[in-house]
Amino acid sequence: MATYYSLTKRKNPGLLSLVIPCYNEEKVIPYLQDSLNEILPKIPANTEVILVNDGSSDKTIEFLVSWANKDKRIKVLSFARNFGHQIAVTAGMDHALGDAIVIMDADLQDPPEVILEMLAKYREGYDVVYGRREERAGETFFKTASAWLFYRLMKILVHKDLPLDSGDFRLISRKCLNVLKDMRENHRFLRGMGAWVGFPQTPVIYKRAPRAAGETKYPLRKMLRLAINAAVSFSPLPLRFSLSFGIFIAFIGFLVGISAIVKVLMYYSGLYPNFVYNPGWATVVTLLCIIGGAILIAIGILGEYVARIFEEVKGRPLYVIDSKINVSDRKNRR
Repeated sequence: MATYYSLTKRKNPGLLSLVIPCYNEEKVIPYLQDSLNEILPKIPANTEVILVNDGSSDKTIEFLVSWANKDKRIKVLSFARNFGHQIAVTAGMDHALGDAIVIMDADLQDPPEVILEMLAKYREGYDVVYGRREERAGETFFKTASAWLFYRLMKILVHKDLPLDSGDFRLISRKCLNVLKDMRENHRFLRGMGAWVGFPQTPVIYKRAPRAAGETKYPLRKMLRLAINAAVSFSPLPLRFSLSFGIFIAFIGFLVGISAIVKVLMYYSGLYPNFVYNPGWATVVTLLCIIGGAILIAIGILGEYVARIFEEVKGRPLYVIDSKINVSDRKNRR
C-alpha cells in the first residue's frame, strides 16, 4: 500500500554536512578532493565535510590531515581502530552540525553531482532522499546479481518499505537525523533504520560509476555479514524459520515412523507372505542426521540473537575516537 505524505516546502539548509567514511582509501582521496572542490561551490548552502578514518592501515589519515589543514570546511575524525562502515557513518552523523546531511562513500561510485538533485527534493519537503542505482558500471555479473538478490532479501527480512537497489548514499533532514541518533544499537543497518523511522522519503535515480581508484571495501564476505546482521538485528523471521523448519522435519519423521510401523505390521500379519522386511541402519542414520541438523540450525540461529543481546547489554560506546581535526567539542545540535 502506498503511503502519502503532506509535504511542506522549505528553503535550502543553512548548513549541509557531508559524511564520508574512509577505510584504506589513500589512492582515491586525491580524486575525492578534486571532485568535492568542484561540486561544493555549486551547492546552494554552506557546507562542512566530515571525513571519518575507520582505522585505515595505509596513508589515508595523512592525506586527510593534509586536506583538513588547507580547508577548514574539512573535518576529520580518526578512530582508534577499525569499527566498520556503519559505525563510521554513525560517528559522522553524531558530529554533523548541518540542517541536513548527505552520506556518501569516498570511492566516487555515487557521483557528488547527485547531491544537487537531492537538495531539490529536500526543498519539496522530503526528509529522506535516497539514491537508487539504475545502472552499476564497472562491476562483474556476480557482483550485480548478488547485490540484486541482497536488496530483495533485505526487503523481506528487514522492512517492507526498504527501498530496492539503494545503498547508504542519501540526504537526511535534521529532524530525521535526531531520531536516528537516538537509536544506539551496536549492530547497525542504517538503511533499515532509515526505513523504520518513516518520514517522507523519495528516490533520485542515477547511474553508479566505477570506483575512481583502489579496490572495493565490500566484497562478498562483508556483504554476507551485513545481510546476516541486518536480518538478525531487524527481524524475528530467522527464529520463526527455525521453528517452521523444525515442525517440517518432525512431520517428515512422523511419516517415516508411520511407514516403518506399517511395514512391521505387514511383515508379521502374514497377510502379505511375499513381502520382504529388511530392517536397516540407513533409515535410522538418515533420520538422526536430519533431526540433528535441524536442531543445530535452530540453536545456531538462536545463538545469533543471544550474542547480539550480549553485545547490547554491555553498554559499550559504539566507537573510540583517537583524534579530531577542525571538529568542535561543543555539544552537537539537536
